[in-house]
Amino acid sequence: MTLDTITAPPGTAVAARADGATKVYGSGPTAVRALDEITAEIPSGQLTAIMGPSGSGKSTLLQCMAGLDTLTAGRVTIGDQDLATLSDNELTVLRRERVGFVFQAYNLVPTLTARANILLPLTLGGRSADPAWFAEVVLTVGLEDRLGHRPSELSGGQQQRVAVARALVTRPEIVFADEPTGNLDSRSGAEVLGFLRRAVDGLGQTVVMVTHDPVAAAYADTVVFLADGRVVDRMTEPTPQRVLDRMKAFD
Repeated sequence: MTLDTITAPPGTAVAARADGATKVYGSGPTAVRALDEITAEIPSGQLTAIMGPSGSGKSTLLQCMAGLDTLTAGRVTIGDQDLATLSDNELTVLRRERVGFVFQAYNLVPTLTARANILLPLTLGGRSADPAWFAEVVLTVGLEDRLGHRPSELSGGQQQRVAVARALVTRPEIVFADEPTGNLDSRSGAEVLGFLRRAVDGLGQTVVMVTHDPVAAAYADTVVFLADGRVVDRMTEPTPQRVLDRMKAFD
């Protein structure tokens, strides 16, 4: 089964959209079709999880929707901005100012304090932080007493919370998270997922998260399932057991 289109709930604003998103690596008989004409809307103010077996295209879809990779065919829009119409410099500005990123590997600068790492996107853009928003983000991720510490002085969970705060500090329209708990133990992972959930519920953030973990997916409002580069199912009000049962169907 495939679903031609995944649409946002009626009356819900759309933060990002893929239209006929197709990504092909290579050419000729060895070409790999990572994305196969996916059309999907990401609703604003919600947490959307993307799941699927290895090779299903979930990370490729996330990277293309985030402007980190380009499509072979189709288009991606963030808000009303078609990413394909942007120059490299314009795309860099969009990623810095309108999009937040959280990666499995944290990607913190080891010589900077937690505060400086959080503020890095603003620093690179020559912008100042809104003090009230910075304080709210730091409070949301629970880092008030760790701002002066460097990454080596923080636990894995704390480092990832710094990465989440960095993704939120620019007030992005959308945050893309690629396996954000992949390097964490279950307790630290639950902390980070709780912070992402609070960012959605308390700060109105939009989050798209790729994960292989049914427990992580259960924090989402909606789970979108991919297989062989296509959307094959969606689930609202997910639970770990329901997600696990659906994933077993891929085996």
